[in-house]
Amino acid sequence: MSTKTVALIGLGGNLGDAAATLRHAFKDLDGLAHTRLLRASKLYRSRAWGRIDQPDFINAVAMIETGLGARELLDAMLGIEHHAGRERHADERWGPRTLDLDLLLYGDAVIDEPGLHVPHPHLHERSFALVPLVEIAPDAMIPGIGPARAALAAMEPSGIEALG
Repeated sequence: MSTKTVALIGLGGNLGDAAATLRHAFKDLDGLAHTRLLRASKLYRSRAWGRIDQPDFINAVAMIETGLGARELLDAMLGIEHHAGRERHADERWGPRTLDLDLLLYGDAVIDEPGLHVPHPHLHERSFALVPLVEIAPDAMIPGIGPARAALAAMEPSGIEALG
């Protein structure tokens, strides 16, 4: 595989030792076939979003270079989640989880397929994803939206705390 794509992956979790789980997930992403971790953001603590009756989340973003196609990468990410103890349920929405991996950006691709939407459809609305993304990719562009930095500047990222 000679074609490589830079992808940005959101990481989050709020069950167990979420910080350790995210640090391990960075290593797992780096260990994927035809893939290497280019950058990893700091870890950030943020209040739960969607359903607030749960523990705070730890969030981060990884920048990888991969020879995997978007669907292959998504499948590998789901495998990492499963290995971390994540069980997906059809009725689960914004609930607590050991590990959540979201494909935020895959190069400049726009993909709209069953189960695969890139850029992530809510990326431009979520400061907990934009803060770490802009940290490691300050010039990132969200196809159809514009600069990630501008999307972040348009919102109030309160309640997001960088961890040591």
